[in-house]
Amino acid sequence: MLKPLALATLGTLALSMHDPLPDLQIGAAMPATDVKLKNVDGEMRSLKELAGANGLLVVFSCNTCPFVIGSEGSEGWEGRYPELMAYGARFGVPVALINSNEAKRDQGDGFADMQARYKEKNYIGAYLLDAGHKVADAFGARTTPHVFLFNKEGKLAYKGAIDDNVASAAQVKERWVFKAIDNMASGQPIDPATTRNIGCSIKRMPHQH
Repeated sequence: MLKPLALATLGTLALSMHDPLPDLQIGAAMPATDVKLKNVDGEMRSLKELAGANGLLVVFSCNTCPFVIGSEGSEGWEGRYPELMAYGARFGVPVALINSNEAKRDQGDGFADMQARYKEKNYIGAYLLDAGHKVADAFGARTTPHVFLFNKEGKLAYKGAIDDNVASAAQVKERWVFKAIDNMASGQPIDPATTRNIGCSIKRMPHQH
């Protein structure tokens, strides 16, 4: 009898830790659309202003996580950002990268670090600093990366991972977000509309979620 009880308690603990973070459902309206975020060009921009004719792809990212920047034996997803940005632009869906790692601003995720990375990695579009992780909290963003694709009505059409292989772009079998942008633009259903986001946890300040 003890074992199931212990497991149930563990489950409850895991749930209560994530309670403050919402779980944005497919079809939900984009949250925090009016919050002004500092872009790498020094301008303050909101997600509402950044949306294109057919929607917006929001990618929570950073400069420090191996799932983004790669590690020994793994490319990471960042090398695919420029292609993703160009692809989105072609379909009227700009990409907004957001750095919400408030607890690591002095460890590689500060504004100057973001500016340097934007330049070095040939990003296009916006790379925004989410002060106090307000936007990440509103989205319920949990990892870097964590992607959220919104349609032209500002409703969530896809969320989760970029594709199915962080280690190697050449070995990707499912280009989930590319396909979702394609289907969304041509009015086709998106399947899957949700995939499992994989990455480092967003580095929030202590006692905040």
